[in-house]
Amino acid sequence: MRIDLATAPGSQERPNEDWVSASAPASGGGVLVVLDGVTPPAGGDGCAHGVPWFVARLGGRLTELSGSRRDMPLDWILAEAVRATAEAHRDTCDLSHVRTPQATVVLVRWDEAYVEHLVLSDSVLLLQAPGDGVTAVLDDRLDRVPPEVLRSVAATDALRNAEGGFFTAAADPSVAALAVTGRTPRARVRAVAALTDGASRWTDTFGEGDWAECLAVLREEGAEGLIGRVRAVESDRARPSARYKRHDDASAVYAEL
Repeated sequence: MRIDLATAPGSQERPNEDWVSASAPASGGGVLVVLDGVTPPAGGDGCAHGVPWFVARLGGRLTELSGSRRDMPLDWILAEAVRATAEAHRDTCDLSHVRTPQATVVLVRWDEAYVEHLVLSDSVLLLQAPGDGVTAVLDDRLDRVPPEVLRSVAATDALRNAEGGFFTAAADPSVAALAVTGRTPRARVRAVAALTDGASRWTDTFGEGDWAECLAVLREEGAEGLIGRVRAVESDRARPSARYKRHDDASAVYAEL
């Protein structure tokens, strides 16, 4: 088994709001967790702790439960991790605030029989078959929102974790039931990769290569290599910036099973 991961902040002036972890217990199998914390617009989010604190709490709980509670489906694990994280700051923060700290989620767990996955919001999961075919597992609800709507803070707030909008892991455990989930026989998966949108933009925004080529970069150059390629494209001032940020926190993890 080979696991390679990297994360880089979008700016040295702001903390990295991504979270990446991987574990391969001695008992076999493994777990990948990738979170992309949602940067709130100016005006606050009702929380005294901030997004980095939130993703560390949520990511740590997801990693622990995914490895220790193999009897629990991944959506149950996400629900429990959201609940526990909310309880950790319910007494000090306004969790009803529409911008209460939240994150996208990619969660992958495998054993000798199956590879399980969960995707919530716009981070990306790639599954590579033994014959090198690559499948992208996406939650495309945010992509369905017109760009002109996302340019309005009020309009975007109205769609956060709301019917007809898009969903993230925030303070409501019930959101876990809306995640994209699935299970694939282990024999049909050669490798997996998870990317926050700061890294996946190499393919889905800049079109530098398709998903199979993106996975090939990860295999040959590692996660740092892919992020370096993203930063090189972003630094070209002739290219438009992506989703209102020229540089975003970028994280990637690649695992050969």
